[in-house]
Amino acid sequence: MSDIFELSDSAVDRVAEADPVLATYHGIGGWDHAWPDLSPDGHGTRADFYRDLRSEAQAAPAGDDDRDHELAKDVLIEFCDTMLILDESGYHFKDLNNIASPHQELRAVFGSQAKNTVGDWQAVIERLATIDEPMAGYRASLDNGKDAGHVAARRQVEAVIEQGATTAGDQSSFHQLRSELQTAMAAGLSDEAGADGLLPKLDAAIEHAKRTFGRFNRYLTDAYLPAAAADDAVGEDRYRVAVRAFLGTDLDLAATYRWGWDEVERLWAEMKIACAAIDPDVPVAGVVDRLNTSPEFAASGIEEFIDLMTDRQHQALANLDGVHFDVPAQIRDIDVKVEPAGGALAPHYVGPSEDFTRPGTVWYPIEGRDHFPLFMEVTTAYHEGFPGHHLQVGLQATLADELSRFHRMMVWYPGSGEGWALYAEHVMGQLGYLERPEYVVGLLGSQLLRACRIAIDIGVHLNLPIPEDVTFHPGESWTYELAFELLVERSFSPVDMAHSEIVRYLGWPGQAISYKVGEQAIHDLRAEQEQRGNFEAKRFHSEVLAVGSTGLDLLRRRLTKPTGIAE
Repeated sequence: MSDIFELSDSAVDRVAEADPVLATYHGIGGWDHAWPDLSPDGHGTRADFYRDLRSEAQAAPAGDDDRDHELAKDVLIEFCDTMLILDESGYHFKDLNNIASPHQELRAVFGSQAKNTVGDWQAVIERLATIDEPMAGYRASLDNGKDAGHVAARRQVEAVIEQGATTAGDQSSFHQLRSELQTAMAAGLSDEAGADGLLPKLDAAIEHAKRTFGRFNRYLTDAYLPAAAADDAVGEDRYRVAVRAFLGTDLDLAATYRWGWDEVERLWAEMKIACAAIDPDVPVAGVVDRLNTSPEFAASGIEEFIDLMTDRQHQALANLDGVHFDVPAQIRDIDVKVEPAGGALAPHYVGPSEDFTRPGTVWYPIEGRDHFPLFMEVTTAYHEGFPGHHLQVGLQATLADELSRFHRMMVWYPGSGEGWALYAEHVMGQLGYLERPEYVVGLLGSQLLRACRIAIDIGVHLNLPIPEDVTFHPGESWTYELAFELLVERSFSPVDMAHSEIVRYLGWPGQAISYKVGEQAIHDLRAEQEQRGNFEAKRFHSEVLAVGSTGLDLLRRRLTKPTGIAE
């Protein structure tokens, strides 16, 4: 019988085979040509697989290092439990939303594929040319859900139809693949064996993929949308399933909702002080409007914006490595790129490939933008890149001797992951990297956004009233319009971003609260360590990151054991 590390190693390849798209996103080679089976039978097969894998993990013997093996076993069982909880809830039968459903994954996966060799491009072409297969399975699962009365909300369906029209049209992100191939050919790929004929094959595959999305759009418009649910709220039962999946813990939802509002009020008071430091004679909204519109607070264009964000990453990494954080050599490279058209309007990070030939990358959506204010973007850079997601995800990938391969390559919980990234923003403010008053305003805006998310996400999905004692529409019931007003007035989200954010919360319940709930869990662990005395921030950061991404319950168990954070 294999020990847990051997089982975890083999589980990576077995999960990659079961879900090739997941493999691509995690940088696991060999599956970039293939698709998962998204049909009801395919979901059933994967559920059986995770049940068997969980049983194997439970039965696996310990190895030489009991503590590392204990973590490997806990992580593998926790991952399987999460997959099974989602399956048992029937999540896949209504998995349609504006940001993180198969509709987006089938399009966006091509941005994470390797494109360095002829073989890489052949995999891209094969995947494009067969994209109708997973889309047909996806449609069958949605049909099953529809027939049983389990349908996505109308607002989500309309958002996906809009995205699909872009993907199927002249502005499709698939066309960027042609430009990438042309660039590669000009750089020498054309000299490799098998390069002849790649471009026309790619063109044909792109057109096939666009037609596939067009057909799916017609299905959504004609067959699915008429049956879509009018109510955005998912209710407490489904919300608790989502919380367990995203955070790896259970919450007192009423208490968390109240705490979220307390944070909105506290941070709003701090925002007034920060804005007064920029101009005491102008109200908060006026200061933020100036930061958003004045050229003196903005990059001059796309190229300067990307250059500035890249410089921020490199400078922070060079200055803080070995001082406040330990950065392995494999992840001292980080890239910053522009996101292709057609996706949701939010920056995001994609980790390095398993062999580190693909560096970790921060992606910035800039569709429709011609003005680039910086006051919010500096803290976002530290969240998405270093020392946020890039350090956490990249470091996890390097810990081959401490973490199982499965843990390093396949596991991501927003509670600990997004919690760390938001914590990283706070730390960078403490360390002086938000050196201008407007960047402090940006940090508070970021924190306010995450606090507003708690209020909106829990309040809307559980139909909770706004508390009577707050300064924003006390005692009223939630509406889309009130959620929009809260984001625009208290976190200063741009109008288009605010609309995208709200639709995201409504279609992706439980995810939005993971940032601030996870950050608070890390702050709580730090406060407990500081009270013990002999506290060192660098050691604490190393201990948190060494656990890797786990559920919050598992993170706490690891860091509060005697052999966790050093006394």
